[in-house]
Amino acid sequence: MSTGVVSTGAVQTDAGPVALFGTSADPPTRGHQALLEGLLQLYPTVATWASDNPLKQHGAPLEQRAALLGQLVAAIDNPKLSHRQELSSPWAITTLERAAACWPGRELVFVVGSDLAPQIPSWKQAQAVLERCLLAIAPRAGWPRQPGSVEALEALGGRVISLNLEVPATASSAVRENPDPSQIPAALVPLLLEHNLYGLTGSRHTRRLDHRLDHP
Repeated sequence: MSTGVVSTGAVQTDAGPVALFGTSADPPTRGHQALLEGLLQLYPTVATWASDNPLKQHGAPLEQRAALLGQLVAAIDNPKLSHRQELSSPWAITTLERAAACWPGRELVFVVGSDLAPQIPSWKQAQAVLERCLLAIAPRAGWPRQPGSVEALEALGGRVISLNLEVPATASSAVRENPDPSQIPAALVPLLLEHNLYGLTGSRHTRRLDHRLDHP
């Protein structure tokens, strides 16, 4: 499978913040697509990558999940968006160190969903993570921000903002449990069917895909 647009090495571009969005991409959903497209409206540079989450068991190997995310980046087709798989790490602190080397001197905006915000104080070197970035919380429908979560992050020295975006209530876990092509970006469904990933196999899903393509 193609990995889409992948860049390496330090990048020297116009000044401005860099939005960083890592995801398990297990699989990438319409929610991931909506968030990436929303970030492109807010930031001059957006980078994304697939990673392993040490708190999760994944439905596909990292290489396949990265390829799917790269395909989504290619389908979005915006020069401000890049698939930067070299940033991938189970640990945010490692990702931020790599990002600082890629974009020296630029502000790093680390984007997380509202469902993850309460977990950040328990992350590896959480305080160091918060010192190295502006933390941007993206609201997810169905996952309201928990009371006190922002205050806990600020107590660790974090600078926290909430993004004015609408991200649909599409969860990768729900797709894994109940395969549904309507919750997956159209550009990815043929790849999932071809490689028999996430249960999207057989004529039933093919008919649902054909209906979706005929009635976008």
